Amino acid sequence: MRILWNPWRYEYIRRFSTGDEKSGECLFCRLKTAVDEEALILHRGRHSFIVLNAYPYNSGHVMVAPYRHVGSLEDLSDEELLEIMQLVKLSMRVIRKAFNPDGFNIGVNIGRVAGAGVPGHVHVHVVPRWVGDTNFMGVIAGAKTLPVSLQESYSMLRKALTEITGGSNGIHEGSSDS
Repeated sequence: MRILWNPWRYEYIRRFSTGDEKSGECLFCRLKTAVDEEALILHRGRHSFIVLNAYPYNSGHVMVAPYRHVGSLEDLSDEELLEIMQLVKLSMRVIRKAFNPDGFNIGVNIGRVAGAGVPGHVHVHVVPRWVGDTNFMGVIAGAKTLPVSLQESYSMLRKALTEITGGSNGIHEGSSDS
């Protein structure tokens, strides 16, 4: 596989993604107390938060994670699980407004064998997809190209979030249009 250099991501990787031997905290546990703009956190709910993925499959790829460090969906309270699903729904609305994708992949990898990059802290991936977003680059060059930088993606998503929510938390319990 060829290497495509993207040095602008180093600061994020250094600050949030590398192991912290002293605290033993995982990525999501470190992110929950980080400064939103530095950590690429788009939204904070009562039980969970939305963060832009620093290693995206596509531009606009976000993750929804609970604040509580649990490894599987069945370990979440009903309130945590409900809010996570509400934030997945909000994420889809925000990504649609900012990037106008043709569809989404939404998934949870539970356990390292299932592909979880952070196996001890469950999280939901919300990945926008477009017709033709898989092309010859992956097959021939073994590389994925992303047309939008992380910072630009973050700005676009924050703007869309503000427009959608009007500054509220974006979750309207009992509402069919939240």
